[in-house]
Amino acid sequence: MGSKTILSVVLIVSLCAAIFVTQGVAQTQTPPTVPGLFPPGLPIDLVKCWSSLFNVEGCVLEISKSIFSGKFENVQGACCKAFSTLDANCWPHMFPLNPFFPPLLKDSCARLVPTPPTHN
Repeated sequence: MGSKTILSVVLIVSLCAAIFVTQGVAQTQTPPTVPGLFPPGLPIDLVKCWSSLFNVEGCVLEISKSIFSGKFENVQGACCKAFSTLDANCWPHMFPLNPFFPPLLKDSCARLVPTPPTHN
């Protein structure tokens, strides 16, 4: 019963994000204010966090499939690249029900999209 509840919540959040954040206007539109949904003064801009994923066609769907299946082969290189550019501070707010998912996806994406070496 618990997994059905989690699945329902994730689907509702995904649908709301898909409705309120449309490709091309994601950076200029702000989500509607729902009292109690986000605390006032939230330092993380969720629209900005999600917009980079919505800018890559099919990326949110690929990530959703990975969340539900636990398999990361659904996530392609372009989506991995967009995910790897996300600020790690976005992750807990984007994936509040599964805090282990973002690091696992990041590790999986590291194999597809190598990070450039840092220069000292």
